[in-house]
Amino acid sequence: MSADQDSPRALFVAYLFPPVGGVGVLRVTKFVKYLPECGWDSSVLTVSNPSVPLFDESLLSDIPADTIISKARTLEPDYSHKLAMSPKSNSESIYARWKTRLKSSLKWGGKALLQPEAQILWYPAAVKAGMQLLRDVPHDVIVATGPPFTNLLVGAALSRKTGVPLVLDYRDEWVINSEYLENKLSGRLARWMQKKMQSRADRAASAIVTTTPSSAAAIQSLAEQAGSRAQATHIYNGFDPDDFDASGTSLQRPDYGHGTDLFRISFAGTMWNLTSIEPFVRGVRRLCERSPHLAQRLEIVLAGRRAAGQDEFIDQLEELPVKTVRLGYLEHSDVTRLMMTSDSLLLLLSDVPHAERVISSKVFEYMAAKKPVFAVTPEGDQCDVLREHPGATICSPSDVNGIADSLATRLEEYRVGAMPDGLTWGFSQFDRRTQAGQLAQLLEAVSGKQGCSKSHIPHKETVSGKNEAEFTGSSLREAQR
Repeated sequence: MSADQDSPRALFVAYLFPPVGGVGVLRVTKFVKYLPECGWDSSVLTVSNPSVPLFDESLLSDIPADTIISKARTLEPDYSHKLAMSPKSNSESIYARWKTRLKSSLKWGGKALLQPEAQILWYPAAVKAGMQLLRDVPHDVIVATGPPFTNLLVGAALSRKTGVPLVLDYRDEWVINSEYLENKLSGRLARWMQKKMQSRADRAASAIVTTTPSSAAAIQSLAEQAGSRAQATHIYNGFDPDDFDASGTSLQRPDYGHGTDLFRISFAGTMWNLTSIEPFVRGVRRLCERSPHLAQRLEIVLAGRRAAGQDEFIDQLEELPVKTVRLGYLEHSDVTRLMMTSDSLLLLLSDVPHAERVISSKVFEYMAAKKPVFAVTPEGDQCDVLREHPGATICSPSDVNGIADSLATRLEEYRVGAMPDGLTWGFSQFDRRTQAGQLAQLLEAVSGKQGCSKSHIPHKETVSGKNEAEFTGSSLREAQR
């Protein structure tokens, strides 16, 4: 291995990394893409045999050729074997019922033992490979991004063993992810264990980054309770202008067999407990009851992975006069094309505890597509961002009549040719290049190494209200352990 010794270097610990697909890959991928412009080189510690449902080879084009990538094997079974362990039998035979109970027991036992998640089986090899990489190539800071939260544990172990300062990047809050993900916590013991794990990782950190202001405040509180001296700040998720420029070469609207004169509203992403389509389905049903002539003009395109239960809600749409298109996972370039050829983009966030601290990463790409956004979301950080969008319609998940009325308004606007298009406004703060600059400034503060001129990095408020200049230098270096 070789590295440019003139530039500081960050090691990203990221189980989810191209060619793995899905929205969880994009944040670290774009950091790695744009950090060299800020004078920082990157290495990545990832998995050689990822046990994941999605792959997207197209994302590899974002990785700079000189990025050092170290891979370690996980002991997890292949993802297809994980699916096979899910109990799905409706048979009444004794054998089938016994088999279903056995699978349920094994799955429960596996979740109880493998904390914080199955990716803990990657931990031993990851730490070993990470130590070898850190011995071979000097690094100035470690950035561990989660979920999976095993990444944070690997990063903490490497930091303790080497003294290289650690930055934790919480793409999701540990507690929120664990409560609503399909493989959620299994009982009080699991919660206790994961709280201890998070506290240990937080104590090893010199700085913590989240994706929303409210998340930064919540995680700052947990870190202080754990005895960590790390300061928490936030860097939003965002969009890459290059993705949308590339999509401009072919913007012919796909025809899914319903013609091209319907009002197309599209959703792109994962549907699960935290982004359930159920409230939207109830609103569409109410629209059909009130204005069936308008509902007949509606085409709903749903792209991405869907967790258990979501397809049952979509089945209800098939009984209505609207047109429904179900697509599986699309490569990121195809998702971008879908967004740019739709009339409106559907955003979902369930009204559940802690949702006020969540912002879907898809919000920012929706903005970059310059299309109207139809958001079914509770109040919180997400609404604060959406209100900057001149084409956003915001409905509460509990307001069925409001969802139906807003849909009727959008459909009527479309019928008379009054829909806005080509929306423009100032949203450069959500550009991935800008956000890489924000991370570079934090890395400089943690490591004491200068990567590029501070003038190239936008001013940013931290959760405590201090500006970045106050968040640098000795105050962070004193927190390193």
